[in-house]
Amino acid sequence: MEEQQVTETQNQQSFNNQTQQNLPNATGVLVLGILSIVFCFCYGIIGITLGIIGLVMAKKALKLYLAAPDSYTEISYKNVKAGRICAIVGLCLSSVYVVIGIIYIAFFAAVIGGGLLQALGEFQL
Repeated sequence: MEEQQVTETQNQQSFNNQTQQNLPNATGVLVLGILSIVFCFCYGIIGITLGIIGLVMAKKALKLYLAAPDSYTEISYKNVKAGRICAIVGLCLSSVYVVIGIIYIAFFAAVIGGGLLQALGEFQL
């Protein structure tokens, strides 16, 4: 009797796996999230771009999953969640890198500008 229940449960699980499909772009969201972290140090622009694209794709995939959770596999849902988290982390790191770059450029522009003004002032005297 127990064997029959186990067999029925296994048959039902295999039937559910056959009818379920992967979320569209689940792997793409994960790849973009990881790449946004990797490329956050390329002046931040590439990381920001990849992070935003990954977040938009994740939002669409999560909306599809929440509309019909039984239609999609749980593993693809977890991939979308992980990709979304990676995209958020990459977006934050890239944003920090861009802000640091702007401060760096502003600092050196002020130093060079101040030095030029001082040199021109001495030249005119």
